[in-house]
Amino acid sequence: MITEFSVFDTKDYSVEHLFDSPENMDLIAEFEADKNAFGLEDYLKNQSAKDEKENNSRTYLIKDILTGELAGYFSIRTGLITIQVEGERFDSFPAIELANFAVNKCYKESHPEVSALGFYTFRKFILPLVNSIAKYVGVNSLYIYALPETKLINYYKKLGFTRLPKKQEQFVQYHVKPQYDKGCVFMYQTL
Repeated sequence: MITEFSVFDTKDYSVEHLFDSPENMDLIAEFEADKNAFGLEDYLKNQSAKDEKENNSRTYLIKDILTGELAGYFSIRTGLITIQVEGERFDSFPAIELANFAVNKCYKESHPEVSALGFYTFRKFILPLVNSIAKYVGVNSLYIYALPETKLINYYKKLGFTRLPKKQEQFVQYHVKPQYDKGCVFMYQTL
C-alpha cells in the first residue's frame, strides 16, 4: 500500500515511507552515513524494516525528485518526556521522538552544490510531518537523543532543540532513555 505523502514534497525532494516503492530497498543498500554515525547506517539497513513491521517506528526516505537518489532519511515514533517535579514525583508530556536522522554521504559527494540538506530535511519534511501528526494525536514536543559531540549538539540547537537543566536531564537519562542511546544527550523542542 502506498501512503500519500506528496503533500510534503518540495520542488527538489520527495518523502516516501520505507515500503512505498520496491526500489527503496536497493537505495537503502547503497546508503552511507558519515564515519561517526555508522549506527544510523546500520539502523536503516538492518533494523528499520523490522521496526516497521512491529510498529515500533516509521522510517521515511528523502529522495531527489530528478535523479531518484536517496538523499537522506529519518525515523519517528511516539514517546514520552518525563520531568522530575520534586523528590521522586514527575510529570510526563506526550512527544514524538526523532529516533534516526541522517543524510546520505554518497549523495552529498555526488552533489557538492547541495548544502544544508539536513537543515532542509528537518524544516521541510520532519517538522511538517510532526505538526501534521499533532493535529490528530496529543503531542506537544519533539525530542532526540544526540550523540555527545559538541558539533552535533550545536547543530541540533540551530534546529531549535534545547537541553534540560542538568538535574532534569539526568532524571530523563536515568528513567526513559533507551539502552541503545546510552551516552547520548536528550534534547527537545516544543511544537
